Amino acid sequence: MDHAGVLAVDHTGFSVASLDSAIQFWTEAMGFELVRQGEMGGAFLRETTGVDDPRCRMALVVAPNGYPIELLEYSTGRTLGETPGSAGAIGAVHLAVTVADIHAAIARVKLAGWHAKGSPQPIPTGPRAGTRVAYVSGPDGIIVELMQRPA
Repeated sequence: MDHAGVLAVDHTGFSVASLDSAIQFWTEAMGFELVRQGEMGGAFLRETTGVDDPRCRMALVVAPNGYPIELLEYSTGRTLGETPGSAGAIGAVHLAVTVADIHAAIARVKLAGWHAKGSPQPIPTGPRAGTRVAYVSGPDGIIVELMQRPA
């Protein structure tokens, strides 16, 4: 069978309203490390993204296990729409992260201005039974699933 030749997942990218606020959230509330910042634009970005007249500030933050998240603040972002407000909306996506203490993680997230979408619940059955999960989201509509493995 013919396929796209995917070898691995390289990173996850999020468009954000404020790069500075996003960096603060991902580094201070989530414990990621800021490893790079920069700017892009012009023909390269227009041709790769299909966004007209794009100018973009970007940052790369890395999880404690090395997984990279790319944060992108497009100059035209506010005119192009927002992320669905509900985890159940068509096109909504989320990033799942493992945390040591789900209640402490939710408290840090709330201090950063994000909020819990529900309350932590244990997965009732299956290979992840007992893992406590909760969704949190922020002002850009980005949804993060917090997961605490059973003790």
